[in-house]
Parts: sequence; structure tokens; C-alpha cells
Amino acid sequence: MNWTDRLSLFAPIDYFAVCVLFLVWMLIGWRIEHPSRTRPSVSVLMAQYRREWMRQLVTRQPRIFDAQTLATLREGTSFFASAVMIAIGGGLAIIGNSERLVGVANDLTLESDPAIVWEIKLMVTLVFLANAFFKFVWSHRLFGYCLVLMAAVPNDTADANALPRAAKAAEINITAARGFNRGLRSIYFALGTTAWLLGAYALLAATIFTVLVLWRREFASHSRAAVMGDSDGMGHAAHSKNHTTS
Repeated sequence: MNWTDRLSLFAPIDYFAVCVLFLVWMLIGWRIEHPSRTRPSVSVLMAQYRREWMRQLVTRQPRIFDAQTLATLREGTSFFASAVMIAIGGGLAIIGNSERLVGVANDLTLESDPAIVWEIKLMVTLVFLANAFFKFVWSHRLFGYCLVLMAAVPNDTADANALPRAAKAAEINITAARGFNRGLRSIYFALGTTAWLLGAYALLAATIFTVLVLWRREFASHSRAAVMGDSDGMGHAAHSKNHTTS
């Protein structure tokens, strides 16, 4: 069976659902990282707090708190990278055992599609998981860079290198956090993609649900309200800085 025959196994609604999935994934990511000035996302708001963190670092003695905080962030990226690797391995194992996969899929959908259909559907999920893995690994490495830069920041505010190095550490920290957030979004969409096993309409419904969850957590959550409570000006500053450095 060539690729033309394999692609013919899917209905037009399947292609539409997959296109919507990837389009929405890219759009929600762009909107979170480039929100409007009047309604910044949690990610943009926290970026400014990361800059403030590095400014406070200059005069903080000792810096045990800062080192422990960054170590915790690195542990988070390491945990998710390991978890995603396990999920990728499980997905490949399922694809390798196609007979059992077809049996379970047929029980769920009452359809008798060939194994290649279910394998391709799972491969889309693996694409999101692989993207998440790369984002987490890079984020982990950037947090390591940030730790080195933090160690190079002088404690004397009169030192000409203090604030510039703190600013560099802040931007690396923000970039690492951005990669971590992108990895999390990929996991969200990977979970939503599994609904395709139930059909194209289930995939569309899962995609819409995933977007709504992400939108609420970034733009309408209680945590965002707490961050915005005393930082309206800081939020606008974060938004301006984000557009300047993008």
C-alpha cells in the first residue's frame, strides 16, 4: 500500500480536523506570547517578575534562595522531559503491537479500519510529545545558563557589570520559561489529539476544549487576577518589553 492509498483511508473531515488542530495550536501559542496591551497573559506578566527577581539578586546576600529557586525550576523541566520520554516510548510500543491496537480501537469506535489508520493517528500524538521533549530539554539547558549568569552578577550595585549581567540572566530565564510553557502546551494538545481515536468530530471537540482551557489559564484565571492585583503597571511594562525583544 503506497502513501496515496493510505491517505485515501481518511475522510475529508479528518484532514479538516487535523488542520484545525495544528492551526489552533500555533495561534494560541502566538497569542499567549504576544497578547494585547490591555490584557497581558500570565506568561507575559511573570516575565516582568523574572526581571525584577534578577534585579533583586544584585543586592541579595547570601544567594541561597535564588539558587534553590532555579534548581527547582530545572527539576521541573527534567521531570517533564523524563515523563514525555516514557510517554513516547509507550506510544511507540503501542504502534509496534498493531494487532492489539486495532482490537482496542475497533471496540471503541465500532469501525474496522486497518492498522495503519490508528498508527497514523497515534503518530500525530507522538509529534506533539516529541516537540514537548525538545522544548523541555532546551529549557533545562537554558536554566543552567541562567544559573551561570546569576553567579557572575556582582553584589555591588556600583559595579558597572552588575545590572547588565542581571538583565542578561533575566532574559535567559524568560527564554527558558517560554520554552517550558511551549512544552506544556504541546502536552495539552497531545492529550487532546488522542480523541482522534474516537473520530474527527471528537478531535475537533477536544481541540476546542484544549484551547479554552489554555485561554482561561492565561487570560481569565484566578492566578492571573492575583498577579495583576498589584501589578497593572508592571503588566504593561512586561508587554512592552516582550514586544521590544520579540
